[in-house]
Amino acid sequence: MHCRSERGNRKGGVWVRIREQTAQISEEVKLTCSLSLRGEMAQQGIQLDQETFCCSICLDLLKEPVTIPCGHSYCRRCINYYWDEEEEEKIPSCPQCRQTFIPRPVLVRNTMLADLVEKLKKTELQAAPADHCYAGPADVGCDFCTGRKLKAIKSCLQCLVSYCEQHLQPHYDVAPLKKHKLVEPSNKLQENICSLHHEVMKMFCRTDQQCICYLCPVDEHEGHHTVSAAAERKERQRELGESRQQVQQRIQDRQKDVKVLQQKVKDINQSADKAVRDSEEIFSQLIRLMEKRSSDVKQQIRSQQKTEVSGAEELQEKLEQEITELRRKDAELQQLSHTEDHIQFLHNYPSLPHLSESTHSASINIRPLGHFEEVTAAVSKVRDQLQNMLSEGWTKISLTLTDLDVSLSPAEPKTRAGLLRYSQEITMDPNTAQRHLLLSEGNRKVTLMNKPQSYSAHPDRFTKWSQVLSTESLTGRCYWEVEWRGGAVRVAVTYKDIKRGGGGGESGFGFNEKSWALNHYDDSCSFTHNSIETPLSVPSPSYNFFRIPLILQSSRVGVYLDQPAGLLSFYSVSDTMTLLHRVQTTFTQPLYAGIWLWNEGATANFK
Repeated sequence: MHCRSERGNRKGGVWVRIREQTAQISEEVKLTCSLSLRGEMAQQGIQLDQETFCCSICLDLLKEPVTIPCGHSYCRRCINYYWDEEEEEKIPSCPQCRQTFIPRPVLVRNTMLADLVEKLKKTELQAAPADHCYAGPADVGCDFCTGRKLKAIKSCLQCLVSYCEQHLQPHYDVAPLKKHKLVEPSNKLQENICSLHHEVMKMFCRTDQQCICYLCPVDEHEGHHTVSAAAERKERQRELGESRQQVQQRIQDRQKDVKVLQQKVKDINQSADKAVRDSEEIFSQLIRLMEKRSSDVKQQIRSQQKTEVSGAEELQEKLEQEITELRRKDAELQQLSHTEDHIQFLHNYPSLPHLSESTHSASINIRPLGHFEEVTAAVSKVRDQLQNMLSEGWTKISLTLTDLDVSLSPAEPKTRAGLLRYSQEITMDPNTAQRHLLLSEGNRKVTLMNKPQSYSAHPDRFTKWSQVLSTESLTGRCYWEVEWRGGAVRVAVTYKDIKRGGGGGESGFGFNEKSWALNHYDDSCSFTHNSIETPLSVPSPSYNFFRIPLILQSSRVGVYLDQPAGLLSFYSVSDTMTLLHRVQTTFTQPLYAGIWLWNEGATANFK
């Protein structure tokens, strides 16, 4: 009973305070309304004064005002037009009082009235609000303005009303209104009204985390932890300050990072520009050198050509002279042979000179027609050597470019779709294929055959192990997939200078420091590098402390290589991607994809 009485007293005290504050707010609102109405009346008074200076004919401010004898004033043009219309009656009169004038009065400008009208025009022009002062669709309008509303400049949290500059003035002049909380204009003032009690919400319920009015603690929020909205704002303001400090600190950190990146970009641009200039100069030097060597070869060929041709022409001239002489002698011999007189024949025969051997035959060196083709072959050989050198040099240049800075390398993709973004088409190099390997489907498929294939001899060919390398070098970030059938297979990446001959570990994928290989054989999987084999296993589903050998659920393996970052990952590709093994190392050379087949009839296909 005592508790109920105490509770009633507490509720009664709350009601008393609420009534007192409500009465105070009502009086303040009434005072505001009264002052605002006075402002409206003052504004209407100005409008009445303007009507005093209006012409009763055109209903606008007087223009060149004139006053007729009865004392009424009109625009000169309006009254003249009015009297001109009354010429039929021949008696001019006043449009307002109907007093007649005989004769028609002479109109004289009312100087004093004209000055007053001009001053009124200036005052009205200054007092009239500009169009931009009126509230638009997105603006907060003054709740006290009638007709077209002016923009509100403040909203009152006690009155829950928005005011323009004129209607806000009482809040600056009247003492009780000066205590009201003025804020920036808001269209959400009604959100400050309690939907249950229709009172201004000035409290906060920490139990329910919502704003409430003074009546809510008596009913819906009885016994809850309630504080004033100002107290809750102070607490939240403190938390807000801490959050702002964290945000500002993070902004400062990010700004420092931005400056570092800006400097990095600047350094990269400067370095890249210099490298481009230097590279262009080096290549220009190479081009000039090649042009000079080309000119030298051309000059030597032409010089040798001139020498050879000159010698041949000189010898030709001597041979032609000898032919002429021989023909003359042949004619003499023919003439002697036709002599019928035997005595004369015998008498002249001793005088004929004996035919001597030609002195020019030994100097004629018959060469093949294309003896300059040896020069062409030598130049072609130099070209091939240069191409190989440029190819290897370009690979090193590409490797250097991709290895400049790996600090901003993107993380390894987590999905197959992400990995396929780095997909690279792989073909196999026939010059590296061991003789029992048959390449097909555009050199993308390899099959281990029983009989050797008719490959030509090549220094890059594997001679013992049934292995083959890709044609393409792998730099940057690459991804490819290999699908196999028919037995054991090794999917590898390796340096190009791996040994090609012999049956030792120096030429087998995974058995040296130059190759890394994923092995699948006998329903198990392992990884091999530098002759160290690592069985790949997964936790047992029954006992986490046991591990069982990893059996591939698919005959397709995906390989992801981030050469600059030294990252190599092998995945089992099926409906889901399963990481088999990941290597983190440092790659010092360009890499090539490799396949090693173990069983006759086995196939592997790059996808």
